Amino acid sequence: MQIRGLLLGAAVVALSVTSASATMRIAEDRGGQIGHYLDAFATVRSSGERVIVDGNCLSACTLVLGVVPRERICATSRARFGFHAAWMPDRDGRPITSPLGTQALWSIYPVSVRRWILRHGGLSRKMIFMQGSELNGIVASCGDTRDQTRSARRITPRPVRYESASASSDRH
Repeated sequence: MQIRGLLLGAAVVALSVTSASATMRIAEDRGGQIGHYLDAFATVRSSGERVIVDGNCLSACTLVLGVVPRERICATSRARFGFHAAWMPDRDGRPITSPLGTQALWSIYPVSVRRWILRHGGLSRKMIFMQGSELNGIVASCGDTRDQTRSARRITPRPVRYESASASSDRH
């Protein structure tokens, strides 16, 4: 009898943790290594979590657009995606464009994002930004995220950086 009670209690805790982590909020992510982001977003995709973009999602962070299903991503009015060619350090630590990395980015982005990038000069060393009405047709608008972010999880894998989506940190 006690074992059943413990199992039931564990199941309730597991369910509450799962439902409490149903949303991830990206607020000020400057990017990093492509592989780390692919791993992190593949985990999000597998978990069924929703993603709220509520600020900068730059560089490798933009891979969320190609890895997480479109219907599970939304953007607030503060969302801004920044795209550029992939790069890697040379022997002296200076950044050099990586054609292989850039091709990897390109192949992951959905067609709608690739079209936008082409209309804005393509992937180069210069960062181009997608925000505001340019997001129409790319990701849905979140509307008011106050209720959505109450249940959002804090995520802190390195080097992927996310802001907690608790109601107390919401900047409305």
